[in-house]
Amino acid sequence: MEGLPFLSPSTSAHVDTFARDHLPPAHLWPTIEFTTPDLQYGNRLNAATELIDVPVAMFGADRPALRTPTGETWSYGELRTRANQIAQVLTEDLGLVPGQRVMLRSPNNPWTVAAWLGVLKAGGVVVTTMAALRARELTPIVERTRPSIALVDHRFADEVRTVRDTAQPSLTILEYGGTGPEDLRTRAAAKSGKFTDVQTAADDVALLGPTSGSTGVPKITVHFHRDILSIDNTFGRHVLKPAADDLVACSAPLAFTFGLGMLVVFPLRAGACTLLTEAATPLQLAEIVEREGVTVLATAPTAYKAILREGAERKLAGLRTGVSAGEHLPQDTWEQLRERLGLRIIDGIGATEMLHIFIAAAGDEIRPGATGTPIPGYRAAILDPDGSELGPGEPGLLGVIGPVGCRYLDDQRQKNYVLNGWNVTGDIFHKDEDGYFYYQSRTDNMIVSSGYNIGGPEVEAAIDAHPDVLECAVVGRPDAERGSVVCAFVVLRNGVTGDDAKAKEIQDHVKQVLAPYKYPRDVRFRDSLPRNTNGKLQHFRLREIVQNEQAAVP
Repeated sequence: MEGLPFLSPSTSAHVDTFARDHLPPAHLWPTIEFTTPDLQYGNRLNAATELIDVPVAMFGADRPALRTPTGETWSYGELRTRANQIAQVLTEDLGLVPGQRVMLRSPNNPWTVAAWLGVLKAGGVVVTTMAALRARELTPIVERTRPSIALVDHRFADEVRTVRDTAQPSLTILEYGGTGPEDLRTRAAAKSGKFTDVQTAADDVALLGPTSGSTGVPKITVHFHRDILSIDNTFGRHVLKPAADDLVACSAPLAFTFGLGMLVVFPLRAGACTLLTEAATPLQLAEIVEREGVTVLATAPTAYKAILREGAERKLAGLRTGVSAGEHLPQDTWEQLRERLGLRIIDGIGATEMLHIFIAAAGDEIRPGATGTPIPGYRAAILDPDGSELGPGEPGLLGVIGPVGCRYLDDQRQKNYVLNGWNVTGDIFHKDEDGYFYYQSRTDNMIVSSGYNIGGPEVEAAIDAHPDVLECAVVGRPDAERGSVVCAFVVLRNGVTGDDAKAKEIQDHVKQVLAPYKYPRDVRFRDSLPRNTNGKLQHFRLREIVQNEQAAVP
Protein backbone atom coordinates (compact mmCIF):
# COMPACT_ATOMS: atom_id res chain seq x y z
CA MET A 1 0.00 0.00 0.00
CA GLU A 2 1.29 3.46 -0.82
CA GLY A 3 2.50 5.45 2.14
CA LEU A 4 0.20 8.24 3.21
CA PRO A 5 0.68 10.94 5.85
CA PHE A 6 -2.84 10.19 7.09
CA LEU A 7 -5.27 7.33 6.46
CA SER A 8 -8.94 8.22 6.43
CA PRO A 9 -10.49 6.57 9.50
CA SER A 10 -12.90 3.71 9.02
CA THR A 11 -16.28 3.50 10.71
CA SER A 12 -15.56 3.29 14.41
CA ALA A 13 -17.16 0.87 16.84
CA HIS A 14 -16.56 3.33 19.65
CA VAL A 15 -19.58 4.87 21.30
CA ASP A 16 -17.35 7.09 23.39
CA THR A 17 -15.24 8.89 20.77
CA PHE A 18 -12.91 10.77 23.12
CA ALA A 19 -9.70 9.04 21.98
CA ARG A 20 -10.36 9.46 18.26
CA ASP A 21 -11.55 13.02 18.76
CA HIS A 22 -8.21 13.92 20.36
CA LEU A 23 -5.93 12.46 17.69
CA PRO A 24 -3.49 14.96 16.14
CA PRO A 25 -4.65 16.95 13.11
CA ALA A 26 -4.22 15.03 9.86
CA HIS A 27 -1.38 17.22 8.58
CA LEU A 28 0.74 16.38 11.64
CA TRP A 29 0.61 12.61 11.19
CA PRO A 30 3.68 10.74 9.99
CA THR A 31 3.58 8.70 6.80
CA ILE A 32 2.03 5.28 7.42
CA GLU A 33 2.95 2.34 5.16
CA PHE A 34 1.83 -1.29 4.88
CA THR A 35 4.47 -2.75 2.58
CA THR A 36 4.43 -6.50 3.32
CA PRO A 37 1.67 -9.11 2.95
CA ASP A 38 1.53 -9.58 6.74
CA LEU A 39 0.57 -5.94 7.18
CA GLN A 40 -2.63 -6.03 5.11
CA TYR A 41 -5.66 -5.70 7.42
CA GLY A 42 -9.39 -5.65 6.93
CA ASN A 43 -11.57 -2.85 8.26
CA ARG A 44 -12.72 -4.75 11.37
CA LEU A 45 -10.15 -6.06 13.83
CA ASN A 46 -10.05 -6.67 17.58
CA ALA A 47 -6.48 -7.28 18.73
CA ALA A 48 -7.59 -9.34 21.75
CA THR A 49 -9.40 -11.78 19.48
CA GLU A 50 -6.19 -12.31 17.54
CA LEU A 51 -4.07 -12.60 20.68
CA ILE A 52 -6.09 -15.19 22.61
CA ASP A 53 -9.12 -16.60 20.75
CA VAL A 54 -7.20 -17.37 17.57
CA PRO A 55 -4.29 -19.03 19.45
CA VAL A 56 -6.74 -21.20 21.42
CA ALA A 57 -8.14 -22.43 18.11
CA MET A 58 -4.67 -22.94 16.64
CA PHE A 59 -2.73 -24.41 19.55
CA GLY A 60 -5.40 -25.82 21.86
CA ALA A 61 -6.97 -24.62 25.11
CA ASP A 62 -4.72 -26.78 27.31
CA ARG A 63 -1.42 -25.31 26.16
CA PRO A 64 0.42 -23.33 28.91
CA ALA A 65 0.17 -19.59 28.31
CA LEU A 66 1.33 -17.90 31.51
CA ARG A 67 3.59 -19.00 34.37
CA THR A 68 4.99 -17.37 37.48
CA PRO A 69 8.09 -18.25 39.52
CA THR A 70 5.76 -19.27 42.38
CA GLY A 71 4.41 -22.17 40.33
CA GLU A 72 1.14 -20.68 39.08
CA THR A 73 0.25 -21.71 35.51
CA TRP A 74 -2.61 -20.60 33.28
CA SER A 75 -3.49 -22.39 30.06
CA TYR A 76 -4.58 -20.59 26.91
CA GLY A 77 -8.14 -21.68 27.64
CA GLU A 78 -8.02 -20.35 31.19
CA LEU A 79 -6.60 -17.04 30.02
CA ARG A 80 -9.37 -16.67 27.44
CA THR A 81 -12.06 -17.52 30.01
CA ARG A 82 -10.75 -14.99 32.53
CA ALA A 83 -10.36 -12.28 29.89
CA ASN A 84 -13.97 -12.94 28.85
CA GLN A 85 -15.11 -12.81 32.47
CA ILE A 86 -13.39 -9.47 32.98
CA ALA A 87 -15.03 -8.14 29.80
CA GLN A 88 -18.36 -9.27 31.28
CA VAL A 89 -17.67 -7.49 34.57
CA LEU A 90 -16.74 -4.33 32.71
CA THR A 91 -19.81 -4.27 30.50
CA GLU A 92 -22.48 -5.98 32.63
CA ASP A 93 -21.56 -4.67 36.08
CA LEU A 94 -19.78 -1.39 35.40
CA GLY A 95 -21.51 -0.25 32.21
CA LEU A 96 -18.41 0.16 30.06
CA VAL A 97 -19.19 1.20 26.49
CA PRO A 98 -16.76 0.87 23.57
CA GLY A 99 -14.23 3.67 23.50
CA GLN A 100 -14.17 4.36 27.23
CA ARG A 101 -10.76 4.25 28.87
CA VAL A 102 -9.78 1.73 31.54
CA MET A 103 -6.62 2.36 33.54
CA LEU A 104 -4.50 -0.60 34.66
CA ARG A 105 -2.06 -0.41 37.56
CA SER A 106 -0.24 -3.55 38.58
CA PRO A 107 3.08 -5.35 38.40
CA ASN A 108 3.42 -8.21 35.92
CA ASN A 109 1.07 -11.03 36.88
CA PRO A 110 -1.52 -13.23 35.09
CA TRP A 111 -4.55 -11.19 36.16
CA THR A 112 -2.99 -8.08 34.62
CA VAL A 113 -2.67 -9.85 31.27
CA ALA A 114 -6.28 -11.06 31.52
CA ALA A 115 -7.44 -7.53 32.39
CA TRP A 116 -5.53 -6.05 29.44
CA LEU A 117 -7.15 -8.53 27.05
CA GLY A 118 -10.57 -8.14 28.67
CA VAL A 119 -10.60 -4.37 28.17
CA LEU A 120 -9.86 -4.78 24.45
CA LYS A 121 -12.47 -7.52 24.09
CA ALA A 122 -15.04 -5.13 25.52
CA GLY A 123 -14.04 -2.42 23.05
CA GLY A 124 -12.39 -0.33 25.74
CA VAL A 125 -9.12 1.58 25.52
CA VAL A 126 -6.33 0.47 27.86
CA VAL A 127 -4.41 3.18 29.70
CA THR A 128 -1.20 1.54 30.86
CA THR A 129 0.51 2.85 33.98
CA MET A 130 3.51 1.69 35.98
CA ALA A 131 2.79 0.19 39.39
CA ALA A 132 5.61 2.29 40.83
CA LEU A 133 4.08 5.64 39.87
CA ARG A 134 2.93 7.87 42.69
CA ALA A 135 -0.25 9.94 42.83
CA ARG A 136 1.61 13.02 41.64
CA GLU A 137 2.71 11.14 38.52
CA LEU A 138 -0.63 9.42 37.95
CA THR A 139 -2.70 12.58 38.21
CA PRO A 140 -1.70 14.18 34.87
CA ILE A 141 -2.18 10.82 33.12
CA VAL A 142 -5.70 10.52 34.52
CA GLU A 143 -6.48 14.15 33.71
CA ARG A 144 -5.30 13.68 30.13
CA THR A 145 -6.87 10.29 29.35
CA ARG A 146 -10.04 10.52 31.50
CA PRO A 147 -10.53 6.85 32.34
CA SER A 148 -13.93 5.84 33.69
CA ILE A 149 -12.65 2.69 35.42
CA ALA A 150 -9.37 1.66 37.04
CA LEU A 151 -8.48 -2.03 37.48
CA VAL A 152 -5.83 -2.04 40.19
CA ASP A 153 -3.82 -4.65 42.04
CA HIS A 154 -5.02 -4.30 45.63
CA ARG A 155 -1.46 -3.68 46.84
CA PHE A 156 -1.24 -0.53 44.72
CA ALA A 157 -4.69 0.97 45.18
CA ASP A 158 -3.97 3.74 47.68
CA GLU A 159 -2.33 6.06 45.16
CA VAL A 160 -5.24 5.59 42.73
CA ARG A 161 -7.75 6.42 45.44
CA THR A 162 -5.79 9.60 46.13
CA VAL A 163 -5.98 10.54 42.44
CA ARG A 164 -9.70 9.80 42.35
CA ASP A 165 -10.38 11.92 45.42
CA THR A 166 -8.35 14.88 44.17
CA ALA A 167 -8.64 14.77 40.38
CA GLN A 168 -11.48 12.56 39.13
CA PRO A 169 -14.26 11.73 41.62
CA SER A 170 -16.18 9.79 38.95
CA LEU A 171 -13.41 7.19 38.56
CA THR A 172 -14.59 3.69 39.50
CA ILE A 173 -11.83 1.67 41.16
CA LEU A 174 -12.01 -2.12 41.09
CA GLU A 175 -9.25 -3.93 42.93
CA TYR A 176 -8.00 -7.44 42.33
CA GLY A 177 -5.87 -9.87 44.27
CA GLY A 178 -7.69 -9.35 47.57
CA THR A 179 -10.32 -11.46 49.34
CA GLY A 180 -13.36 -9.19 49.47
CA PRO A 181 -16.67 -9.85 47.70
CA GLU A 182 -16.12 -6.87 45.37
CA ASP A 183 -12.69 -8.05 44.25
CA LEU A 184 -12.40 -8.38 40.47
CA ARG A 185 -11.47 -12.04 40.78
CA THR A 186 -14.56 -12.76 42.87
CA ARG A 187 -16.81 -10.92 40.43
CA ALA A 188 -15.20 -12.64 37.47
CA ALA A 189 -15.73 -16.09 38.99
CA ALA A 190 -19.48 -15.47 38.95
CA LYS A 191 -19.51 -14.83 35.18
CA SER A 192 -20.03 -17.44 32.47
CA GLY A 193 -16.77 -16.77 30.63
CA LYS A 194 -18.67 -16.48 27.36
CA PHE A 195 -18.28 -13.14 25.60
CA THR A 196 -18.63 -11.90 22.06
CA ASP A 197 -15.75 -9.55 21.36
CA VAL A 198 -16.68 -6.08 20.13
CA GLN A 199 -15.93 -5.82 16.42
CA THR A 200 -13.76 -2.77 16.63
CA ALA A 201 -12.29 -1.06 13.59
CA ALA A 202 -8.68 -1.84 12.78
CA ASP A 203 -7.91 1.83 13.40
CA ASP A 204 -9.97 2.18 16.57
CA VAL A 205 -7.78 3.25 19.47
CA ALA A 206 -6.81 0.29 21.65
CA LEU A 207 -4.00 1.62 23.82
CA LEU A 208 -2.90 4.89 25.37
CA GLY A 209 0.70 4.60 26.50
CA PRO A 210 2.49 7.33 28.44
CA THR A 211 6.09 7.83 27.39
CA SER A 212 8.75 6.84 29.90
CA GLY A 213 9.63 10.39 30.80
CA SER A 214 13.36 9.82 30.32
CA THR A 215 13.59 13.22 28.64
CA GLY A 216 11.06 15.14 30.72
CA VAL A 217 7.25 15.37 30.94
CA PRO A 218 5.54 12.19 29.64
CA LYS A 219 3.40 12.36 26.53
CA ILE A 220 0.43 10.07 25.81
CA THR A 221 0.98 7.90 22.73
CA VAL A 222 -2.01 6.51 20.84
CA HIS A 223 -2.03 3.04 19.28
CA PHE A 224 -4.67 1.27 17.21
CA HIS A 225 -5.77 -2.38 17.21
CA ARG A 226 -3.84 -2.96 13.99
CA ASP A 227 -0.68 -1.46 15.54
CA ILE A 228 -0.62 -4.18 18.20
CA LEU A 229 -0.56 -6.85 15.49
CA SER A 230 1.89 -4.89 13.36
CA ILE A 231 4.71 -5.11 15.89
CA ASP A 232 4.40 -8.91 15.75
CA ASN A 233 4.10 -8.94 11.95
CA THR A 234 7.41 -7.06 11.81
CA PHE A 235 9.82 -7.57 14.71
CA GLY A 236 8.08 -10.64 16.13
CA ARG A 237 7.94 -12.72 12.96
CA HIS A 238 11.02 -11.46 11.13
CA VAL A 239 13.58 -11.00 13.94
CA LEU A 240 12.52 -12.55 17.25
CA LYS A 241 10.75 -15.59 15.72
CA PRO A 242 9.43 -17.15 18.94
CA ALA A 243 8.54 -20.84 18.80
CA ALA A 244 5.62 -22.62 20.43
CA ASP A 245 7.95 -24.42 22.86
CA ASP A 246 9.65 -21.21 24.06
CA LEU A 247 9.41 -19.86 27.60
CA VAL A 248 9.72 -16.08 27.36
CA ALA A 249 10.76 -13.70 30.14
CA CYS A 250 11.20 -9.94 30.16
CA SER A 251 12.19 -7.60 32.97
CA ALA A 252 10.14 -4.69 31.64
CA PRO A 253 6.65 -4.04 33.05
CA LEU A 254 3.59 -4.58 30.88
CA ALA A 255 2.96 -0.85 31.02
CA PHE A 256 6.20 -0.37 29.08
CA THR A 257 5.46 -1.20 25.44
CA PHE A 258 8.72 -3.17 25.17
CA GLY A 259 7.38 -5.43 27.92
CA LEU A 260 3.92 -5.59 26.38
CA GLY A 261 5.31 -6.90 23.12
CA MET A 262 7.72 -9.37 24.68
CA LEU A 263 5.36 -10.73 27.35
CA VAL A 264 1.96 -10.64 25.65
CA VAL A 265 1.90 -9.99 21.92
CA PHE A 266 4.78 -12.10 20.61
CA PRO A 267 4.41 -15.19 22.85
CA LEU A 268 0.63 -15.48 22.53
CA ARG A 269 0.62 -15.24 18.76
CA ALA A 270 3.31 -17.93 18.61
CA GLY A 271 1.63 -20.30 21.06
CA ALA A 272 4.55 -19.87 23.46
CA CYS A 273 4.48 -19.50 27.24
CA THR A 274 5.32 -16.33 29.19
CA LEU A 275 7.04 -16.28 32.57
CA LEU A 276 5.78 -13.28 34.53
CA THR A 277 7.99 -11.81 37.25
CA GLU A 278 6.80 -8.90 39.35
CA ALA A 279 10.25 -7.68 40.36
CA ALA A 280 13.80 -8.99 40.18
CA THR A 281 17.33 -7.65 40.41
CA PRO A 282 19.61 -8.60 37.49
CA LEU A 283 21.14 -11.42 39.55
CA GLN A 284 17.70 -12.66 40.61
CA LEU A 285 16.60 -12.48 36.99
CA ALA A 286 19.54 -14.67 35.96
CA GLU A 287 18.68 -17.16 38.70
CA ILE A 288 15.05 -17.27 37.52
CA VAL A 289 16.15 -17.84 33.93
CA GLU A 290 18.28 -20.80 35.01
CA ARG A 291 15.75 -22.31 37.45
CA GLU A 292 12.66 -21.97 35.26
CA GLY A 293 14.27 -22.95 31.95
CA VAL A 294 13.68 -19.65 30.15
CA THR A 295 14.66 -19.81 26.47
CA VAL A 296 13.99 -16.20 25.39
CA LEU A 297 15.01 -13.26 27.60
CA ALA A 298 14.49 -9.56 26.99
CA THR A 299 16.00 -6.96 29.28
CA ALA A 300 18.02 -3.76 29.30
CA PRO A 301 21.78 -3.48 28.76
CA THR A 302 22.16 -2.55 32.42
CA ALA A 303 20.95 -6.00 33.47
CA TYR A 304 23.25 -7.86 31.06
CA LYS A 305 26.20 -5.79 32.28
CA ALA A 306 25.34 -6.44 35.93
CA ILE A 307 25.01 -10.19 35.32
CA LEU A 308 28.44 -10.21 33.68
CA ARG A 309 29.99 -8.22 36.51
CA GLU A 310 28.56 -10.68 39.06
CA GLY A 311 30.07 -13.56 37.11
CA ALA A 312 26.59 -15.04 36.74
CA GLU A 313 26.42 -15.26 32.95
CA ARG A 314 26.44 -19.08 33.01
CA LYS A 315 22.94 -18.87 34.45
CA LEU A 316 21.89 -17.63 30.99
CA ALA A 317 23.37 -20.66 29.24
CA GLY A 318 19.95 -22.13 28.47
CA LEU A 319 18.83 -19.14 26.43
CA ARG A 320 18.13 -19.57 22.75
CA THR A 321 17.60 -15.85 22.21
CA GLY A 322 18.45 -12.69 24.11
CA VAL A 323 17.06 -9.23 23.32
CA SER A 324 18.34 -5.87 24.51
CA ALA A 325 16.47 -2.58 24.21
CA GLY A 326 15.75 0.61 26.11
CA GLU A 327 19.34 1.85 25.87
CA HIS A 328 22.27 1.27 23.54
CA LEU A 329 23.96 -2.09 24.13
CA PRO A 330 27.74 -1.53 24.43
CA GLN A 331 29.73 -3.62 21.98
CA ASP A 332 31.96 -4.87 24.80
CA THR A 333 28.93 -6.32 26.61
CA TRP A 334 27.74 -7.99 23.40
CA GLU A 335 31.18 -9.47 22.76
CA GLN A 336 31.50 -10.86 26.29
CA LEU A 337 28.16 -12.65 26.06
CA ARG A 338 29.08 -14.11 22.69
CA GLU A 339 32.51 -15.25 23.85
CA ARG A 340 31.36 -16.74 27.16
CA LEU A 341 28.00 -18.20 26.11
CA GLY A 342 27.87 -18.18 22.33
CA LEU A 343 24.80 -15.93 22.78
CA ARG A 344 24.39 -13.31 20.05
CA ILE A 345 22.17 -10.68 21.67
CA ILE A 346 19.61 -8.96 19.44
CA ASP A 347 20.15 -5.24 19.98
CA GLY A 348 17.14 -3.22 18.90
CA ILE A 349 15.94 0.34 18.93
CA GLY A 350 12.29 1.13 19.45
CA ALA A 351 10.20 3.91 20.91
CA THR A 352 6.94 4.20 22.82
CA GLU A 353 5.73 6.37 19.94
CA MET A 354 6.40 3.45 17.55
CA LEU A 355 5.18 0.83 20.06
CA HIS A 356 8.18 -1.49 19.66
CA ILE A 357 11.48 -2.22 17.89
CA PHE A 358 11.93 -1.13 14.26
CA ILE A 359 15.69 -1.55 13.67
CA ALA A 360 17.51 -4.72 14.69
CA ALA A 361 19.35 -7.79 13.41
CA ALA A 362 19.52 -11.41 14.52
CA GLY A 363 21.88 -14.36 14.14
CA ASP A 364 24.40 -14.14 11.32
CA GLU A 365 22.91 -10.81 10.21
CA ILE A 366 24.28 -9.11 13.33
CA ARG A 367 27.28 -6.84 12.90
CA PRO A 368 28.91 -6.12 16.28
CA GLY A 369 28.66 -2.44 17.06
CA ALA A 370 25.70 -1.86 14.73
CA THR A 371 22.10 -1.73 15.91
CA GLY A 372 21.01 -3.42 12.68
CA THR A 373 18.90 -2.70 9.65
CA PRO A 374 15.23 -1.67 9.29
CA ILE A 375 12.92 -4.60 9.97
CA PRO A 376 10.73 -5.64 7.00
CA GLY A 377 7.81 -3.25 7.00
CA TYR A 378 9.94 -0.25 8.00
CA ARG A 379 12.36 2.06 6.27
CA ALA A 380 14.80 4.42 7.91
CA ALA A 381 17.04 7.30 6.94
CA ILE A 382 19.58 9.69 8.40
CA LEU A 383 18.26 13.23 8.21
CA ASP A 384 19.68 16.69 8.57
CA PRO A 385 17.78 19.27 10.69
CA ASP A 386 15.68 20.24 7.65
CA GLY A 387 14.58 16.66 6.99
CA SER A 388 16.82 16.04 3.97
CA GLU A 389 18.44 12.59 3.75
CA LEU A 390 22.17 12.27 4.42
CA GLY A 391 24.54 9.76 2.88
CA PRO A 392 26.54 6.85 4.32
CA GLY A 393 28.89 7.79 7.13
CA GLU A 394 27.19 11.11 7.81
CA PRO A 395 25.73 11.39 11.33
CA GLY A 396 22.28 12.86 11.68
CA LEU A 397 18.76 12.40 13.02
CA LEU A 398 17.21 8.97 12.75
CA GLY A 399 13.96 9.02 10.79
CA VAL A 400 11.63 6.03 10.54
CA ILE A 401 8.50 5.20 8.53
CA GLY A 402 6.42 2.04 8.86
CA PRO A 403 3.01 0.58 9.71
CA VAL A 404 2.91 2.41 13.03
CA GLY A 405 3.75 6.00 13.84
CA CYS A 406 3.68 8.77 16.39
CA ARG A 407 0.28 10.05 17.41
CA TYR A 408 0.22 12.01 20.65
CA LEU A 409 -3.08 12.52 22.41
CA ASP A 410 -3.90 16.22 22.05
CA ASP A 411 -0.30 17.39 22.46
CA GLN A 412 1.51 20.26 20.76
CA ARG A 413 4.74 18.24 20.87
CA GLN A 414 3.41 16.12 17.98
CA LYS A 415 5.00 18.58 15.56
CA ASN A 416 8.40 18.01 17.18
CA TYR A 417 8.37 14.27 16.48
CA VAL A 418 7.27 14.28 12.83
CA LEU A 419 9.46 15.84 10.12
CA ASN A 420 8.51 15.57 6.44
CA GLY A 421 6.48 12.46 7.24
CA TRP A 422 9.32 10.78 9.16
CA ASN A 423 9.09 9.77 12.80
CA VAL A 424 12.17 11.46 14.27
CA THR A 425 13.14 9.61 17.42
CA GLY A 426 15.66 12.05 18.87
CA ASP A 427 18.59 9.70 18.24
CA ILE A 428 21.79 10.45 16.35
CA PHE A 429 22.84 7.58 14.04
CA HIS A 430 24.90 7.02 10.95
CA LYS A 431 24.58 4.21 8.44
CA ASP A 432 27.16 2.41 6.37
CA GLU A 433 27.17 1.53 2.68
CA ASP A 434 25.35 -1.74 3.41
CA GLY A 435 22.46 -0.04 5.19
CA TYR A 436 23.46 -0.94 8.77
CA PHE A 437 22.61 1.71 11.33
CA TYR A 438 25.05 2.69 14.10
CA TYR A 439 23.95 4.49 17.23
CA GLN A 440 25.92 7.55 18.31
CA SER A 441 23.88 9.47 20.83
CA ARG A 442 20.61 10.96 21.81
CA THR A 443 20.31 14.46 20.45
CA ASP A 444 20.25 15.68 24.03
CA ASN A 445 23.33 13.61 24.93
CA MET A 446 25.63 15.16 22.32
CA ILE A 447 28.27 17.22 24.12
CA VAL A 448 30.04 19.99 22.22
CA SER A 449 33.36 20.80 23.89
CA SER A 450 35.95 23.16 22.36
CA GLY A 451 34.36 22.55 18.96
CA TYR A 452 34.43 18.76 19.26
CA ASN A 453 31.21 16.72 19.15
CA ILE A 454 31.39 14.07 21.86
CA GLY A 455 28.75 11.35 22.10
CA GLY A 456 27.87 10.73 25.72
CA PRO A 457 27.14 6.98 25.25
CA GLU A 458 30.59 6.46 23.75
CA VAL A 459 32.25 7.90 26.85
CA GLU A 460 29.88 5.91 29.08
CA ALA A 461 30.90 2.69 27.34
CA ALA A 462 34.57 3.48 27.94
CA ILE A 463 34.02 4.26 31.62
CA ASP A 464 31.86 1.15 32.05
CA ALA A 465 34.79 -0.97 30.88
CA HIS A 466 36.83 0.06 33.94
CA PRO A 467 36.85 -2.91 36.35
CA ASP A 468 35.82 -0.81 39.38
CA VAL A 469 32.81 0.85 37.70
CA LEU A 470 29.35 -0.60 38.24
CA GLU A 471 27.53 1.93 36.06
CA CYS A 472 27.81 5.52 34.92
CA ALA A 473 26.04 8.32 33.11
CA VAL A 474 27.64 11.18 31.17
CA VAL A 475 26.25 14.66 30.48
CA GLY A 476 27.65 17.96 29.33
CA ARG A 477 28.47 20.46 32.08
CA PRO A 478 28.45 24.13 31.03
CA ASP A 479 31.96 25.58 30.96
CA ALA A 480 32.94 29.15 30.28
CA GLU A 481 36.15 28.22 28.47
CA ARG A 482 35.14 25.16 26.45
CA GLY A 483 31.39 25.65 26.15
CA SER A 484 30.84 22.29 27.78
CA VAL A 485 32.97 19.62 29.38
CA VAL A 486 32.23 15.95 29.84
CA CYS A 487 30.84 15.28 33.30
CA ALA A 488 30.60 11.66 34.47
CA PHE A 489 28.43 10.45 37.34
CA VAL A 490 29.91 7.12 38.44
CA VAL A 491 28.70 4.30 40.69
CA LEU A 492 31.57 2.13 41.89
CA ARG A 493 31.57 -1.52 42.88
CA ASN A 494 31.08 -2.34 46.55
CA GLY A 495 34.20 -1.79 48.56
CA VAL A 496 35.84 0.65 46.14
CA THR A 497 36.48 4.18 47.42
CA GLY A 498 35.62 7.13 45.22
CA ASP A 499 38.35 9.73 45.68
CA ASP A 500 40.58 11.96 43.57
CA ALA A 501 42.97 9.11 42.84
CA LYS A 502 40.15 6.89 41.57
CA ALA A 503 38.78 9.76 39.46
CA LYS A 504 42.19 10.25 37.82
CA GLU A 505 42.47 6.50 37.26
CA ILE A 506 39.13 6.52 35.41
CA GLN A 507 40.14 9.57 33.39
CA ASP A 508 43.41 7.92 32.36
CA HIS A 509 41.52 4.76 31.46
CA VAL A 510 39.22 6.69 29.11
CA LYS A 511 42.20 8.39 27.49
CA GLN A 512 43.59 4.96 26.72
CA VAL A 513 40.51 3.79 24.83
CA LEU A 514 39.14 7.02 23.31
CA ALA A 515 40.59 10.16 21.80
CA PRO A 516 41.97 12.18 24.73
CA TYR A 517 39.60 15.10 24.18
CA LYS A 518 36.69 12.82 25.08
CA TYR A 519 37.79 12.02 28.62
CA PRO A 520 35.55 13.22 31.50
CA ARG A 521 37.12 16.33 33.01
CA ASP A 522 34.58 16.14 35.83
CA VAL A 523 34.09 12.79 37.63
CA ARG A 524 31.52 12.56 40.43
CA PHE A 525 30.87 9.49 42.51
CA ARG A 526 27.35 8.54 43.54
CA ASP A 527 25.62 5.69 45.32
CA SER A 528 23.06 5.36 42.52
CA LEU A 529 21.83 6.97 39.29
CA PRO A 530 18.34 8.38 38.71
CA ARG A 531 16.07 6.05 36.75
CA ASN A 532 12.42 6.10 35.78
CA THR A 533 9.96 3.35 36.72
CA ASN A 534 11.04 1.07 33.86
CA GLY A 535 14.72 1.39 34.75
CA LYS A 536 15.82 3.81 32.05
CA LEU A 537 18.50 6.32 33.01
CA GLN A 538 17.19 9.87 33.40
CA HIS A 539 20.03 11.92 31.97
CA PHE A 540 17.86 15.03 32.12
CA ARG A 541 17.96 14.93 35.94
CA LEU A 542 21.75 14.90 35.89
CA ARG A 543 21.80 17.76 33.39
CA GLU A 544 19.56 19.70 35.76
CA ILE A 545 22.16 19.26 38.52
CA VAL A 546 25.05 20.70 36.51
CA GLN A 547 22.91 23.43 34.96
CA ASN A 548 21.60 24.55 38.35
CA GLU A 549 25.17 24.70 39.65
CA GLN A 550 26.08 26.99 36.75
CA ALA A 551 23.08 29.20 37.41
CA ALA A 552 24.09 29.54 41.06
CA VAL A 553 27.53 30.93 40.17
CA PRO A 554 27.47 34.74 40.60
